[in-house]
Amino acid sequence: MENASLDKLRKIMTETARNGRFALAYSGGLDSRFLAHAARLQGFSPLLLHVSGPHVPPEESAFARAWATELGLEFREIPVDPLTLPSVSRGEKDRCYECKRAMFTALSAACDLPLCDGTNASDSQGYRPGLRAVRELGVVSPLALAGLTKNDIHSLAESTGMSLPWQKARPCLLTRLPYGARPTRETLAAVAAGENAVRQVLRQGGMPRVDFRLRLVSPDRTELHLLRSDAEAMPENIKNAMLRQAEAAMPGYPAPVLSLQDSLSGFFDRASVYNNP
Repeated sequence: MENASLDKLRKIMTETARNGRFALAYSGGLDSRFLAHAARLQGFSPLLLHVSGPHVPPEESAFARAWATELGLEFREIPVDPLTLPSVSRGEKDRCYECKRAMFTALSAACDLPLCDGTNASDSQGYRPGLRAVRELGVVSPLALAGLTKNDIHSLAESTGMSLPWQKARPCLLTRLPYGARPTRETLAAVAAGENAVRQVLRQGGMPRVDFRLRLVSPDRTELHLLRSDAEAMPENIKNAMLRQAEAAMPGYPAPVLSLQDSLSGFFDRASVYNNP
């Protein structure tokens, strides 16, 4: 399966690239890292375009830059402020679509190469309005075209020697706010600081692979979302430390409470919690 999948991916990149070159919308997450990694292994020279802005934690931008530099890949940072976009500033349900469209428009204008992204075959599941912007703008999604799911990418990343093949998804910080909430730079920075504090506790506790989200579910309630299976196996002192450190990192916001979830993705899109269509 590995060779066949990589061969298919290479064929798609060959058809897309211009003299071995293409631009990649590069967040530093698993999917875009793997596509950059696979391209490098197969002789391509991708240009990594990283969007920075208030919706992206600074630690993620720093990691994205450091990883690209370590592998000798060309990296360029493109500032985009989605808070200036009407549907984003109002917290409307199509905020992801407008944000993605603005980001990919900026990336396309930043170079004259074909633009690819890290959308994979699993991303068609669930509510993902940003994918509409990808299709409308003609962005190529080699992983999805090759039929590679998220599980496939984890497996291929490990077998081909990519660092951190178990890397968890880190969606845009705007997804930590409910629809209808008006995001500010200060709010997004507070959430980023709180999540970074939680991440540090997990690393120090020897549990860096545990996934979580810190969400401001209402003006008077902050929730730390953990998968039920992870929480049940986690010592109480780690849980308490995560809540305590997140609260300390977010002065002026409600102290986080633990909320166990069966899934971490799409929380505000579920009928049980989405009350502002």
